[in-house]
Amino acid sequence: MEDALRDFMSKSRLKPRLTEVRIQENWEQLMGKTISRYTENIQLIDSKLHITTTVAPLKQELSYSKDRIIKLVNEMLGETVVREVIIR
Repeated sequence: MEDALRDFMSKSRLKPRLTEVRIQENWEQLMGKTISRYTENIQLIDSKLHITTTVAPLKQELSYSKDRIIKLVNEMLGETVVREVIIR
C-alpha cells in the first residue's frame, strides 16, 4: 500500500504543492526563529525556491546562504527538489 501511494504521489500534479507545504512547515526548524519570523512567503516553482522578505539585511544574508539553503531543504526532503533559490 505504501509503495502504491508513493508511486501515485510521484506521478501526481499534487506533489510540487505538497513539497512546498512541507518546506513551509519545516522552515523555522531549517533556518531558525529569527529568519522564519521575517520571511513573508516561501514558494516552490519549477525547482526554484522563492523566498520573500522586506528586510534588507535578511535579503543580503539569504543571498550569501543560497547553497546552504538548497542543501538543508533537499536533505530535509530526502531528495533533490530545490535547484535554485531566488530572494525577493
